[in-house]
Amino acid sequence: MIDFSRAVWRKSTRTQQSGQCVEVARVGEVIGVRDSKDPDGPVLAFTTGEFAAFLDGAAKGEFDDLV
Repeated sequence: MIDFSRAVWRKSTRTQQSGQCVEVARVGEVIGVRDSKDPDGPVLAFTTGEFAAFLDGAAKGEFDDLV
């Protein structure tokens, strides 16, 4: 299990004031993703490769039909 207790969390620069966003943090070779409204809640953990693949797919519009 990865310890994210000392992680530096950040939000997208495109975050709106609604507060409905996620935060990401890197600990070694693991990227954590959490709900910014629930900082003590669960963290989804991805390898850097998995996260890079997700970002690549998002940039290419692969998930556009989900919203």
